[in-house]
Amino acid sequence: MKKLILIRHAKSSWKYDVTDHERPLKTRGINDANLIADYLKSLNLNVDHVLVSDATRTKLTAGIILPALKIPENIISFKHKLYDFSGESLIGVIKSANDAINTLMVFGHNHAITAFVNTFGDRYIENVPTCGVVIIEFKERKWSQINPGKTAHTIFPRDLKV
Repeated sequence: MKKLILIRHAKSSWKYDVTDHERPLKTRGINDANLIADYLKSLNLNVDHVLVSDATRTKLTAGIILPALKIPENIISFKHKLYDFSGESLIGVIKSANDAINTLMVFGHNHAITAFVNTFGDRYIENVPTCGVVIIEFKERKWSQINPGKTAHTIFPRDLKV
């Protein structure tokens, strides 16, 4: 059985004169990433590998969440292919994951993440918001053979704010 933890990057800032790839996080994004990190700690996830888009906002989001989960750096990889908005590269990266990995965490971008969860999950989500997390469980033993699985959890920052 395979478990996929998809995390959309936190809210980014358009305030700076930088390329899209280099946009940093807004204060709200930092706060949301901390909220999500605290919630994910309570799930006691056993992550085998982490893939992170090499965009600044995605690396900064992962930089908040992963240390809170005590994820070791040696299981984290940065992939430019995850700087994907259509979803084609995201599917390819996930389906090419090593089969020794049972729980894979991926930090990426929209529209790719929303398209993926609506194709491979069993629950329709209109839009995965910034810093939203969707966990999908698959019955298959090989990533290359995953079929639609079960949407086990959705965690969105708005649901954690009181």
